[in-house]
Amino acid sequence: MPKKFQGENSKAATAKARKAEAKAVADADKKKQEEDALWQETDKLVLKKGQRKDDKEKKRLELLERKKENQRLLDEETSTIKGKALREASERVTRAEIEEVLQNEQQQLKDQDLKPKEKSHLDTPLEENVNRIIPEEGTVEARSIEDAIARRMKAAFAAYEEANMPRLKQENPNMRLSQLKQQLKKE
Repeated sequence: MPKKFQGENSKAATAKARKAEAKAVADADKKKQEEDALWQETDKLVLKKGQRKDDKEKKRLELLERKKENQRLLDEETSTIKGKALREASERVTRAEIEEVLQNEQQQLKDQDLKPKEKSHLDTPLEENVNRIIPEEGTVEARSIEDAIARRMKAAFAAYEEANMPRLKQENPNMRLSQLKQQLKKE
């Protein structure tokens, strides 16, 4: 026959204690999240204000960073310029070297003057574009054959209309001008 326990099983008791502790931690965490949700700001205007504040701070930090970088670059540049100036000052140039440099420059100028210059498109004057000249009054300009034919037809019809309009007016004195023109087109 199995032995009867007088009290509670020790392993079961520790398991229950662990479960209770885990549940208490989970409940506390859940309660904290609910409380945080209550205190969280949901108003759009307040959120936008906070966003603007964050953006302003970010821009200020970026500007500060840029200023530091520019200052660093300026310092580097001035240090290199000062270093070059010191090095150049230490080297002495003699009169003979100066005269030699001047003679070389004069010789190069003479050589350039003696060489025949190559003609470039900039030396030649611009010619007038005959395609773009504004046509004189009375001239007919046509871009294609169809345009030329259309212009000639128009001019021929205008001459025909001018010659025959007085005759039509005498034959039909009660008609309007538009009606007379229609009859001319039909003929």
